[in-house]
Amino acid sequence: MFGSLGWSEILVLAIAGLLIFGPDRLPKAAADAARTLRQLRSMARNAAAELKAELGPDVADLASLHPRRLVASMFDDDDEPAGVMTAATPKRVLGVGETAPYDEDAT
Repeated sequence: MFGSLGWSEILVLAIAGLLIFGPDRLPKAAADAARTLRQLRSMARNAAAELKAELGPDVADLASLHPRRLVASMFDDDDEPAGVMTAATPKRVLGVGETAPYDEDAT
């Protein structure tokens, strides 16, 4: 419910709220904060739904717009030319007297 807040942090926030607002105004301030949070969440849901409707069915999944997924979808393993090292390519240790490979086009 509170994400990464522990009980000690919640207690400190409650005491700070009690000191700042006082016992009379604290319940109204908490209710106002909860109402504002609900409105912000509703606005975010509406904005996401509106964006999905505007972009159409081709881009209905907003998770596909994440930069990592977008780049991963652009580069398939089948499209890479032979000899290209990727993060998944195991690295080979050079032996004694062996020279590193040299690519004329890469330099």
